[in-house]
Amino acid sequence: MDLKDKVAIVTGSGGGIGRAIALKFGSLGARVVVADIKIEGAKETVNLLEKSGAKGLALDTDITDLARVQQMVRATLGTFGKLDILVNNAGWDIIQPFTKNPPEYWEKVIAINLKGPIFCTRAVLDHMMERKYGKIVSISSDAGRVGSSGEAVYSACKGGIIAFTKTIAREMARYQVNVNCVCPGPTDTPLLAEITKGETGAKIIDAMTKAVPFRRLGKPEDIAGAVAFLASDEAGFITGQTLSVSGGLTMC
Repeated sequence: MDLKDKVAIVTGSGGGIGRAIALKFGSLGARVVVADIKIEGAKETVNLLEKSGAKGLALDTDITDLARVQQMVRATLGTFGKLDILVNNAGWDIIQPFTKNPPEYWEKVIAINLKGPIFCTRAVLDHMMERKYGKIVSISSDAGRVGSSGEAVYSACKGGIIAFTKTIAREMARYQVNVNCVCPGPTDTPLLAEITKGETGAKIIDAMTKAVPFRRLGKPEDIAGAVAFLASDEAGFITGQTLSVSGGLTMC
């Protein structure tokens, strides 16, 4: 698998799954734009890329702001001259019953998990269509395939990402742009640790682990390998697909 001389944007890559994807891409020869609203984390990811001999660019990006997303793409093209890969990875959630959710929470979850990837995808398509080349991989979730208690609106957004992926894949096939989706199962990330603090959270983690046939949570690196494959030319005849990386939690 080879991403030599490819240019990739990975949103939310200042840590967690996004950082693992960025580092995997760098190890395969890609130049990586580390786009994150947490700019210090983005800079740390770039430092790790550079220590390994790869090239990176940290950009302070809020994916819920279309103007800033468009600036992210302009900065990428201005620095590297092209864009080959977009990974819509940035996401956010809390675990809470739907009837306890305030409307402000709905708005934030929808803005980050659904509108953000839509903004990012639209911002890169003109360039990819003109070149008749591009790879878009969006990080959905198994919550979007089968639902998840305490994550109703998040699950709705992630289900929307799956449907959006399939539709854009159909529209972009004539331009030789591959559009696919990866659905992680429960994965050991800083976000998961944050939203499962305390005794109740420990019980949630234990239940998640027992539900996975492999009897462990996923690691960010587990997701990164699948994303790298879909972003590579080895997956050149794959589009519109949804791949669960969940240790067998979902088999559909």
